[in-house]
Amino acid sequence: MLSKFLQRIQSVCIHTLFFHRVSTNSNRFALRGNVVDLAVGIIIGTAFTNVVQSLVNDIITPPFGLILGGVDFINLTIKMKNFVYKDQPPVVIRYGKFIQTIITLFIMAFALFFIIKGINKLHQITNKRKQKKESEEMIQLETTEEVKVLCEIRDLLAKQSSVAQ
Repeated sequence: MLSKFLQRIQSVCIHTLFFHRVSTNSNRFALRGNVVDLAVGIIIGTAFTNVVQSLVNDIITPPFGLILGGVDFINLTIKMKNFVYKDQPPVVIRYGKFIQTIITLFIMAFALFFIIKGINKLHQITNKRKQKKESEEMIQLETTEEVKVLCEIRDLLAKQSSVAQ
């Protein structure tokens, strides 16, 4: 009876230790920056999407609708009679909303293109600076090695001349 109790306590301790290690490792991973960066990216992306949708829905498509004769894109629909269930309302295809979504997609793609282009430009600048710094360090190392060899030659010549006298 006592041995079963001790085995049960040992089992609980092992499980507790296992879950503690798993949670510790999960916390280390989450706090390392990968998960935090991902979360920040998702939040900013969601906010950016809302801004672009508002831009398309409230600023861009109303003037297009005005140019096209006062058309409201949200209300552009095709109503199809329900042939199966005659007592049900017609099926509505909202192609105006689809047009707005396509415009939103193009604006998002355009904005992301310039963001990625800017990031690539920053990477190029930092890589050039890093390569320039590394080449300067290599030149300094080469000159110091060269100076060391010249100093050794000088010392050898000085020893030979003192021995010869």
